[in-house]
Amino acid sequence: MAADDQSSPPESPRKRNARFLREFALVMELPFIPVAAVLIGGGIGYWLDTKLHTAPWLLLVFGFFGFVAGIRELLRRVRKDA
Repeated sequence: MAADDQSSPPESPRKRNARFLREFALVMELPFIPVAAVLIGGGIGYWLDTKLHTAPWLLLVFGFFGFVAGIRELLRRVRKDA
């Protein structure tokens, strides 16, 4: 008999509920990560633009960096949980 055919004992309801809640919290959190990263990066860029009179270049650059950081963090969290 192959090792893949052996079944593990069923999970207790408490462990199942804890796992469900952890996964549910992750799913609810994921959409906000890239949005927050873009807002933070864009906010920093906007603030620098007002101080350095370079509008809208730093807003775009830091907004892009925020987007990249948000997607990277999103992928890191999904990979860690999988």
